[in-house]
Amino acid sequence: MKIGILGTGNVGSRLTALFTQGGHDVLMGGRSGEISLQDAAAHGDIVVVAVHYHVAAEVLRPLAVTLAGKIVVDATNPLNDEWSPMLLGQETSASEEIAKLLPQSKVVKAFNTIFADVMYPDAISRGGQNITAFAAGDDSEAVADVAALARDAGFAPVAITKLSAARYLEAMAHLNIELAVGQGGGTNAAFLYHRA
Repeated sequence: MKIGILGTGNVGSRLTALFTQGGHDVLMGGRSGEISLQDAAAHGDIVVVAVHYHVAAEVLRPLAVTLAGKIVVDATNPLNDEWSPMLLGQETSASEEIAKLLPQSKVVKAFNTIFADVMYPDAISRGGQNITAFAAGDDSEAVADVAALARDAGFAPVAITKLSAARYLEAMAHLNIELAVGQGGGTNAAFLYHRA
């Protein structure tokens, strides 16, 4: 599958490596450098948004036509510069706001609850169970495709067929950051969802 990655930071770089190892054709683009955001958006059947949420609208508006009909994976979290939560209220989420910007795209929330520091093959397995990658979106086929991509990257996917569940995933990410940064637990940590 062809994957475009928007953003060349830690998350974008680590996902690029994992998806490539999983057998996918990946192109990562940034706002500067040889490969542009437009190049990456045009390349992917699935396009991952791996930029800071506060610049997501600026990045995505010019790409709306290119992204029409495609699966757009929102890996962002609404955070302030010092990693504190950017509170959007209980009626929306970063993903739902991105979906408003891209009404012709199939937006799926995924990978936002996973620290870049554990996006390595040897860090994904925790005591025999792989880190959970949640995938939430309104389009069930798009969610299934993103869940399959997560599985190819080594994660244990959990599909949620409701984009508004991104509100809960973003809250989980805020909790993860509080435990890691605010409470000093560190970023070598991840969620494991276990069904009996």
